[in-house]
Amino acid sequence: MTYSSESNYSILQDKTATGKKRDWKGKKMRSSLMSSHYEGLEKRIGAPYYGKKAEKISNCAECLAFKREKETGRLKLYQAYFCKVRLCPMCAWRRSLKIAYHNKLIVEEANRQYKPAWIFLTLTVKNVEGDQLKQTITDMMQGFRKLFQYKKVKTGTLGFFRALEITKNHKENTYHPHFHVLIPVKRNYFGKSYIKQTEWTSFWKKAMKLDYTPIVHVQRVKGKKGIDAEAIEKEVREAIEEQKAILEISKYPVKDTDVIRGNEVTEENLDTVYYLDDALSARRLIGYGGILKEIHKELNLTDAEDGDLVRIDEEDDDIANETFEVMARWHVGIKNYIIN
Repeated sequence: MTYSSESNYSILQDKTATGKKRDWKGKKMRSSLMSSHYEGLEKRIGAPYYGKKAEKISNCAECLAFKREKETGRLKLYQAYFCKVRLCPMCAWRRSLKIAYHNKLIVEEANRQYKPAWIFLTLTVKNVEGDQLKQTITDMMQGFRKLFQYKKVKTGTLGFFRALEITKNHKENTYHPHFHVLIPVKRNYFGKSYIKQTEWTSFWKKAMKLDYTPIVHVQRVKGKKGIDAEAIEKEVREAIEEQKAILEISKYPVKDTDVIRGNEVTEENLDTVYYLDDALSARRLIGYGGILKEIHKELNLTDAEDGDLVRIDEEDDDIANETFEVMARWHVGIKNYIIN
């Protein structure tokens, strides 16, 4: 944590161990913009529901309390209010960091215990209109459960991590819900148990009862013969970093920049917030199955979707004794977090 002095206050500058700046300001500004859109929906529709969400998002992360160790300078957020509204950019950011951290631990443990091979699977359906989005996602959730009950899929895979992502085609004003799936398989999967891309497509079409052939992409995380668990984990991580679609697996189900275009409250943006809020409300956006679900339980990991968003990593709950507090508060006029 460093401070840049301006007049009688300092600006919060929080950096990671690698020196990357944590964009608290940017996320708070995007959250304020999202709050304005919920206010706009309350005015347009007249439902207090949207006003309550606007207030929650507006109050999100207003004050951040950090603890910093005197000797090492190690810093950790230890107190803050996060609203947990699904479309809040601040909470989506915190949630994505927590999911990514959990997945890192789970992949490492899976590699240690089972030494599996890994595949990435993307399951899609045709783009839909806003008023069809909620039902389409419900159908996809049911279809996904059916898919992993099919004998060849059930016997050929060891589990899964499933994440929903929704993108919007702003030109056609349609939505594209799809699943990104990380799947551990036995090392001999690519022999008799192998499921070809055409089979994955056929299974997904059947599970969804589609009258068209959906686009399904499957890719192996290639490993060298005799590769050890640590190297496998490193390779999975590198593959996740390299591929945009897979990078999203631990990130936001909907990017805030894809929800709200520009920096103004517009009718199109209001429509987008309306449909996405309705479709994602009370919805589980990620899911674990098989050995990944078991490992999640073994590691006693908290709920990354609806749980505590203050503590991102579960390790080192207590910071060393020699600590002091740093309080950063959001200043509406300055449009930044300040430390008095």
